[in-house]
Amino acid sequence: MEIDVFYYLILSTVMMFAGIYGFFTRRNLLATLISVELMLNATNINFAVFNRYFYPGALEGHFFTLFGIAISAAETAVAIAIMINVYRNIRNIQTDDVSDLKG
Repeated sequence: MEIDVFYYLILSTVMMFAGIYGFFTRRNLLATLISVELMLNATNINFAVFNRYFYPGALEGHFFTLFGIAISAAETAVAIAIMINVYRNIRNIQTDDVSDLKG
């Protein structure tokens, strides 16, 4: 039994909107990072699904997905390093307090 493409697109749409909602409503830098990761994973699902739907024998979408995962991992490492540095300076990772770091 094969799952229809429509259901994958519904899943990625829900993930994308949950990420957008979390990005604009959360005040914690870690929650914002998780929201960005949700949006990136939604696009990775779209790459894999459209590859399977349009080009079932090819692997371009899967390579784009792997590239997206690598970029996402690098972005997460840099973001967590920045969060650790912010926490060391102001002992808080709320987005409202980050403006205090301006010179």
